Parts: sequence; C-alpha cells; structure tokens
Amino acid sequence: MDDSLSSWLALREAADAAARSVALTEAVAHVLKVRLKADTTTSRQEADTTTSIRSSTGPVRVLDLATGTGSNVRYLSPRLPMPQQWLVVDRDLALLGEVPKPTSNCEIETRCLDLGALDDPRICAGRHLVTASALLDLVSEPWIRRLAAQCRASGSAVLFALTYNGRSRCTPEEPEDDAIRDFMNRHQRRNDKGFGRAAGPDAVDCAARSFAEVGYHVRREPSDWALRADATDLQRQLVRGWAQAAEEVAPEQSSMIRDWLARRLAHVAAHRSQIIVCHEDLAAWLPRQV
Repeated sequence: MDDSLSSWLALREAADAAARSVALTEAVAHVLKVRLKADTTTSRQEADTTTSIRSSTGPVRVLDLATGTGSNVRYLSPRLPMPQQWLVVDRDLALLGEVPKPTSNCEIETRCLDLGALDDPRICAGRHLVTASALLDLVSEPWIRRLAAQCRASGSAVLFALTYNGRSRCTPEEPEDDAIRDFMNRHQRRNDKGFGRAAGPDAVDCAARSFAEVGYHVRREPSDWALRADATDLQRQLVRGWAQAAEEVAPEQSSMIRDWLARRLAHVAAHRSQIIVCHEDLAAWLPRQV
C-alpha cells in the first residue's frame, strides 16, 4: 500500500463528509426504500400461498467502486435503509484492509480488482445501488459510458460523490492562482490512472449525459470543500499537490510555480488561508423506481 495515499484519504475524509450533498443522499435512500418495497410486494405475489414469507424488506445490495479505505461505506451505511450487503472493490488490497468491519445489519465483502477495463458486467448485476466517491474525474469518458450501460442493464440507482469540476478559489488571492488552476486542470485531463485518459473537470457533465442517454433521471448538487484557516494539514497537502501537477504540465514555469507555492504555504502557516475546491455530487435512477 502507498502510505501517502492512505494518509491522504484519512486527511480528506472529514472534509469530504462535510461537503457531500445531504439532499442527494436522502433522495437515493428514498429511491432504495421504494424499490425494496416493490421487490417485496412482487416476491409475495409470486410466492406460493403456503410459503412463509418474511415481512421485512432488504437487504439493500450496494456496489462501491474504488473503495480505498472505505470512507463511502462509513458515510452512506448509516444513511441508507437496513439491512445492507456491500461489495467494495479496489485494486489495492492493503487499502481494503482498512474498510469497516461487517455488522449484523451491514455485510461487507471486499474484492481486490482492477476496474480499468470494466469488462465484467456481473460486477453490477443485482445491485440496487452503484456508488463511488472522488472517482469520476479520474476515469475516462468511455469508461463512464460503459458504467452507465452496465448500471442500466442491472437497473441500479447510482450516487457519485465529490467529483472535481475544475473550479477553485483561494483567499488571500495570489496573481498566479488562475494559472496554477489551469495547469492543474490540464494535468487532470492528460492523466491516466488505468481507466484511459481522464475526463477530469468534464466528468460530471459526461456522467450526466451518459446516464440520461440510457434513460436515467439525473440530479446534481454542489459538494464543495470549504477549507477554513484551521485546516492547515489538508491545505498544505492540497497546494503542494497543485504545484507538483503544475510543474509536470509546465516545467518551464517552475520558478513561478515554486514562488507561488512558497507564498501559499506562508498563508497556510499564518492561519490566514481559506480554500474552496468545487465538486459536484451526482445521483441518478430510473423513473420507474420512484
């Protein structure tokens, strides 16, 4: 496991949870309740009258993509109908070792799997919900379209949280802020994490189109990080990451980038820095599910 990645995921988890759209989470929870009720009614109608049928609904079957250490499980599991069965997937087995332990109402199966090809439709089969956090801006547009087709085939609702949309604001402002952000966005669009060239800041638009085209009702809500002056560790890691990405895209501007970074870090150290990083949450479900 990359310890720096594990540390980064732990560092950002509280900011992620504070930023997420409560409205979309509640909307998806409602969709799942409706679907479970419909599934239970159908099962009762199809069952032989002499067969004993449990009165409870469930479980909710959830697929979590690129799980990491399980922050999406920790956020969603208390907010979705119980009982639950999760399949959580990541290519890093050590990260999966930090996923929450199962409980009596929440079964969790971990699976080490490289999702780059997304060529096995069985992964989505039978899932009420397919979800991910901070993933879509790292994958390619063709990958998103394949995912939409697989979700449509299984009838799954979807909830994708915290997708970066290319916008950010820093206070106090520095003259180079816009240039650094543009370099960062260029870096994202040329990045390839094994899913093809990343959709980057265009990912939410791409996902909205892809799911709408296969018949989904789509909703989007902002889920911006609002990092206050006391979030020094997260801000420090963030601006260093921006500077590294900028230098990879524009090495000829390294002197300017390093000077910008020194001033931004000074703002952070003096507890006068505030940073907004703009994300969006996207939820989608088939109209017959509500």
